[in-house]
Order: sequence, then C-alpha cells, then structure tokens
Amino acid sequence: MKAMLCKAWGPPESLVLEEVPALHAEPGKVVISVKACGVNFPDTLIIQNKYQFKPPLPFAPGSEVSGIVKEVGEGVRHLKFGDPVIAFTGYGGFAEELLAEADKVMPMPPGMDFPTASAFVMTYGTSLHGLRDRGRLQAGETLVVLGAAGGVGLAAVELGKLFGARVIAVASSPEKLEICRQHGADELVDYSREDLKERLRALAGDKGVDVIYDPVGGAYAEPAMRTLGWDGRYLVIGFAAGDIPKIPLNLPLLKVSAIVGVFWGAFLRHDPKGAQREIVELLGWIREGKLRPHISAKYPLAQAARALNDMIERKVTGKVVVTME
Repeated sequence: MKAMLCKAWGPPESLVLEEVPALHAEPGKVVISVKACGVNFPDTLIIQNKYQFKPPLPFAPGSEVSGIVKEVGEGVRHLKFGDPVIAFTGYGGFAEELLAEADKVMPMPPGMDFPTASAFVMTYGTSLHGLRDRGRLQAGETLVVLGAAGGVGLAAVELGKLFGARVIAVASSPEKLEICRQHGADELVDYSREDLKERLRALAGDKGVDVIYDPVGGAYAEPAMRTLGWDGRYLVIGFAAGDIPKIPLNLPLLKVSAIVGVFWGAFLRHDPKGAQREIVELLGWIREGKLRPHISAKYPLAQAARALNDMIERKVTGKVVVTME
C-alpha cells in the first residue's frame, strides 16, 4: 500500500510517497482501508516538529479519516469487516491503510459520503467543546469568530448560530466573508480593510462582545480582546498566524473577563466518553441539516504536500481533504 511519509522533520515538500507493507490488525485494533483524510492545521505543525504531540519517525500525517474496515483484531466487538467508519487517530491518515485503536473508531452514518465524514470531527469537535463546554456561549450573546472562513472558524460560525448567538465573522477577504455569510454569520468584518477593534466596538455597542473564538493569534488577538464586555470569554484555539500573542494581563482584570484555553485533543484523552457523546450529537445535527461541512478542495494522495501548503498559506476555506481514489 502507498503512504505519504514524514521521514525527517521539515516542510510539506519533504514528505515522501512510498510503497509500504500492508497492515494487519492487532488485539483491540482494526485496519481501515482509507477513503478520505481531512487536512487540519496541526498536520502542518506535526511534520515540522512544532506540535505538542510528536509521533515517532517515520509516520504518515493526517489525523481524521473515513474508510472501510478491512480487518478486525481480537477483542473488537462493535465493528466488523466491511463497515464504513470514521476514525480520529492523531496521525497515519495520509495512507491507503490505517491501523487504529477500536475505541477511536465509530460507524459512519448512512447517507454520508467519505469526504464529508473525514472533514468534520476535529473542526466541529473543537468548536463545540470550545463554545459550549469552555466558553459557556448562551442564546442572545454576541460571538466574534476570528479566521472565520477556516475549518474551525466556519464550524464555530455554524454552531454559534445553532446556539442562538449573534455571530460576527472576521476574515481577510470579501470572498471568504461571503462563505461565512452563507453559513450563518450575521455581521462581517474584513480585517484587511477595516480597523478590527473599532469595527467590533461599533457592532457590539456599549455591552461589548461576550465570546471571542480565536484560532489565529498574532497581531489581531489584543485588539479583539479589548472589545470584550463584562464577563467576556476569550477562547484560545490556536495560532494559525504563526505568532503566539502576549496579552497584557491588566485586560482580563479590568474587563472582569477570562482567557480560556481550548484543546480538543486533551479533552478527547481526558474524557473520551464525553468527546464521543459530542461527536454523536454533531452527527445528528449534520443529518438534520443544521450543520453543513464546507469542503473547498480535494487532493489525491500524491498531492498531499500541496494540500498542506495551501493550509499554511491560508488559501483554504472550510476544509480540504486528501482522497485515496
């Protein structure tokens, strides 16, 4: 079988497509014939040794897959040969086969295609955990989403609307903001053309912003945080801009606000049953048409490096996936 391997830390161009031995199931695990693998920003960091999780070399990046069970290991009861499934594994997805722990694999809902099934677990899981569990977002509150056209950003826009919030989407171009509008954003802010702080203050009024969802970091973090109102919550999702911002700690003091970390991978490890319940909940909302995962591009396995570079260069709206067709 073919796999796109990281054999030495480096940029996407350093990945190597190789023929590797077929996989075989071990006790408590299954082998999945991968059909599609969602591409996420952490994938770009893992291959450069810049992420908190460091797989042993060599490995295939790609953390969330959809496919068909090829082989079932001893002790696995809830899966069988031929089952269409979804799995979140941390790495290994840029390959035609994946060996996964059975408790990280779940049946794929009827009627869902493989690309969509591979493109929602991490982004929607992060956004649901962030907005509801960590951010305590309530109906009627004002939610600002930075980097709103990206994978986790667009998921946050949709979930914010589902929870009854007023959603202000912030992105870097009219084209990206149009995608946000189509997915439910009430207000649009183009931070490449507008002063972010002044525009958010104008939109939020005297009450200020209730929740800020920030997967971007960099230079826009502090101006956004200055628009928080009383008991506001600033959700730290990630740092797609590359720079980790240094927030003056007098801001949360004066605002009586909170800076809240959101790390869905840690939630998955510490409370796997809770994370699984939330994934099932998300699947229900997708089936009901309340959430609409947006896939802007599909790449064959041989072009996986291009998919990662497009992610790094922020050319992606919603999600992109690598397919094994």
